[in-house]
Amino acid sequence: METPKQTITTDDLIAAVGTEIGVSPWRTVSQTMIDRFADATDDHQFIHVDPERAARETPFGGTIAHGFLSLSLLSTLAYETIPPLEGATVGINYGFDEIRFKAPVKSGARVRARFLLVKANVRPSGWIEVAHDVTIEIEGSKKPALTARWLTLTQLPRQEETS
Repeated sequence: METPKQTITTDDLIAAVGTEIGVSPWRTVSQTMIDRFADATDDHQFIHVDPERAARETPFGGTIAHGFLSLSLLSTLAYETIPPLEGATVGINYGFDEIRFKAPVKSGARVRARFLLVKANVRPSGWIEVAHDVTIEIEGSKKPALTARWLTLTQLPRQEETS
C-alpha cells in the first residue's frame, strides 16, 4: 500500500521558486522497458532493440533507450518526488521548452531526475502554471541524459467570492 505524500500549499509552492525541490529515486532502464516502448511507438530502430547489432555497429556498445522514453519517464519520476499541491483536482502537461538530449541512456543504466522549480503562476481561472528545469542524470556519467524546461498546469477549485 502506498503511503500518501505530504502536500504543499500554494503559498509554499510560490515561496519555493528558485529552489531544487527534489531528486527522484534511481530507476533502471531495462531492455524490456526499451522493447515495450519500441512496440508502443512503432520505433524499432536497431540501436534500441537489437543488442548484438547495436554492439557491432554503434559507438554505444549495445542498445540505448529512445530519447522520448527518457523524456516520458519524467511523469513517474515527478510523481515519486514532487509533493502534490494541496487541494489539486487535476494536473496536466502543458509543454516543454528547450529539450536537449545530451547523452544516450544505455540498456541497464540507472537514471534519476532533478527538479528545480523556476515558475509558479496562479491564474485567475484557478489553474496554476508551473515550470521546472529538469535534468535526467545517468548514474556514473558526467553528462545528463537530458535537460528541459517542463511546463505543467494544476487545477485548484475556484474560490467563491464572498460579499
